[in-house]
Amino acid sequence: MFSPTITPSEWLHEVCERQPQAARLFRATENEQRTRGYYHTLREIVQQPFSWIRTADQMTKLASDLRPCVSQLRNIILTGSGSSEYAGHCARLALQTRLGVNTLAIGGGALLTHLHALPPGRPALLISLARSGDSPESVGALSLVRKTDPAIHHLVLTCNAGGKLAANFRQDPRVRVITLHDETNDRSLVMTSSFTNLALAAYSLGFLDEPELYTSHCRQLSNVAKQLLETQFDTLAQVGGLGFKRAVFLGSGPRLGAILEAALKMLEMTAGQVSAMSETYLGLRHGPMSYVHADTLLVCFLSSDATVRAYECDLIRELNQKDLGMMKLIVGDAVPSELARDRDLVINCPGLAEVGEYSAPVIEVVIAQLLGFFRCLREGLRPDSPSKDGVINRVVQSFALHLPAGSSLGETH
Repeated sequence: MFSPTITPSEWLHEVCERQPQAARLFRATENEQRTRGYYHTLREIVQQPFSWIRTADQMTKLASDLRPCVSQLRNIILTGSGSSEYAGHCARLALQTRLGVNTLAIGGGALLTHLHALPPGRPALLISLARSGDSPESVGALSLVRKTDPAIHHLVLTCNAGGKLAANFRQDPRVRVITLHDETNDRSLVMTSSFTNLALAAYSLGFLDEPELYTSHCRQLSNVAKQLLETQFDTLAQVGGLGFKRAVFLGSGPRLGAILEAALKMLEMTAGQVSAMSETYLGLRHGPMSYVHADTLLVCFLSSDATVRAYECDLIRELNQKDLGMMKLIVGDAVPSELARDRDLVINCPGLAEVGEYSAPVIEVVIAQLLGFFRCLREGLRPDSPSKDGVINRVVQSFALHLPAGSSLGETH
């Protein structure tokens, strides 16, 4: 058990004492870290166990105020752009199970182009997730839904108090805006701590009547993540530094958001030099298995549910029988040793089963973030800004919004 009074700097010192690769990176001078372009990203990844506690405390204090937001609902829609959409996928099934309400995760861009994709049944709550809150489609989608469907109420969860989502809608009586702590507003190009904190903030809506249970979950997650970083940082550095050119991330059920984000992190962090895809275990057999070549890293996130894991283990055994992939990285609690071939690696995460299926994805996202980080360094890129030609940016640049006839979204300009 970790001391609740340990400071982030004290804990990081412990990590560096146990993990030589962490010591090499963190004990370089600040100037060297900035020159190599990893100063922000690495800190934003490893601060997550502590930032989750801060987010849990913030959302717990708001529990009584937020209860009316989920009262008498027929639908909850989680939306965002890019990684923020995937954060919604991480929270969706947990909310559906805890609240007994239909839930849907859908991209802000999809709302702009196909507004009729919104599920029928009102009243409904649209939860907009955003790091910066400045993506054109995120602001445009909220504006469009707000104008066209008055029976939908809105909750904005953002990491940027100065972003358009927060600034434009803070005074709107139909929109509740919550800004997470500024430390979650990642300075790096890619989303890391913002992703997991947005997912956990949305997750809290399922625990408004049991805020202490939510806080307990987040503290358990923090401890699992701390132990992961203290014991597996160098393992992830080793795997991320290998020469794979493809990566496949496998997961089931509530891990959909985690594997979508994991594949995106690998693409973003390597500027597309490593291609990546996400798939369910059962879905891999239906064609995508042809993607798994001798240069492919397979990252297998194992469920703790006995029935789900049985399906997953069958697929892994089939991959072994067919001798597919360069190597597998198998992640889970109490992973059966017989699943790993000689060239595979296993990361056992004690406590992952205890935190539950719906909480585990944020831990697996941390693993994916570090894999992408180390593969980025292997490619000679800068994790803080891996897109050296400016193909992608921290915030998607402005583009024209083509609106339905008669609509006007003045707030987005």
